[in-house]
Amino acid sequence: MTMPLPDDHPLGPPPDEQSWVRVAEELAAGFAATTDELDRTAQLPVANLEALHASGLDQATLPREFGGQALSYRTVGAVLRVISAADPSTACLWLMHIGAAEGLVQHSTPDVARYYADELVAGRRFANALSEPTGGNQFLSPQQVAEPVDGGFRLTGAKRFVSGCEIAHHFLINALVDGQPTLFGLEPDHTVTFDPQDTLGLRATRSHLVSLNGTLLRADRRCPPAQHPKPNHIAAGLAALSLGVADTALNTLIDYARTRTLPSTGQPLAAEQHLQFEVADAVLQLEAATLVAQHTAWLADQNSPQFLPAAMRAKPTANRVARDIAQLCLQVGGGSGFVATSPIQRIFRDAQTGWLMAHSVEFCLNHIGTEAMVPHRSDEPAA
Repeated sequence: MTMPLPDDHPLGPPPDEQSWVRVAEELAAGFAATTDELDRTAQLPVANLEALHASGLDQATLPREFGGQALSYRTVGAVLRVISAADPSTACLWLMHIGAAEGLVQHSTPDVARYYADELVAGRRFANALSEPTGGNQFLSPQQVAEPVDGGFRLTGAKRFVSGCEIAHHFLINALVDGQPTLFGLEPDHTVTFDPQDTLGLRATRSHLVSLNGTLLRADRRCPPAQHPKPNHIAAGLAALSLGVADTALNTLIDYARTRTLPSTGQPLAAEQHLQFEVADAVLQLEAATLVAQHTAWLADQNSPQFLPAAMRAKPTANRVARDIAQLCLQVGGGSGFVATSPIQRIFRDAQTGWLMAHSVEFCLNHIGTEAMVPHRSDEPAA
């Protein structure tokens, strides 16, 4: 419902990448047909993920030196939004997949980076395993210590909400090594087990608790600090997930209001002025959140130091819009939207998920408020 950007708008996908958005639109039409059933059964959308890989999108996100097209963050965001509007679980899984793969390629030695890039091209699955049960939003500051052993480090602990863990061939994982947060690539073995967590929203991601029982983190899979760090697709793409949910909530709301006739007036619910005002407000909020997210993706493409502060704003802005419009959609749907067979209740549940995903909205608001309200010392850099 937001105003489309002209093809040459600097915040939109570059002209030579817009075909990838059309690829996503074609795939999304098929994904939408199974979304509610996959949610009901909490099944991984394996066929959807395979279709995304077969389309070439996985490989296209890789840097050019590894056979990819270095797709812009603006394009990846647009693709994610289209997919999320059709099936947000698929979009979330794909984001975590390319984010983990990108992290391993970016932070590994050249030979190991080539290995991970080749694995992505071959269709192997990647999962992001950073959050700890007691870590809250501090997923980049692990508390679990990996002890040195022959060949690497041994880790006993857990990572939570690891989307798609059951089909992952590779994890991007972290632990404390010599007191420092350290990233590793991990190929799961018999010491890695999954404890089901049936989440309220995005149920088809099957985001389980991953238990590590003396798991070896190989020394040759340890990630040295990146010499030229770039924004990660996950930080840049989380807002797009919520925007896609908001799109579907708004479209569902409008379709329902157009087809439901009020007995008292004989007119469709869409003719009610109070609802028109509320929908207008939702459209304006969604358009504003869209521009914030697109600007953030543009900053990521420039590798700007302002990217992280912008991402800290874009995520809660999109999360809030998705939750508010989903709430209005449920309100308009009434009792019929509250039954298990209605897509409205699924949209409502999915809209809550982005709010909770790290960094949570509360964490972001605390960070933004502190930056705004607490004066910096003259020797401290401004955010």
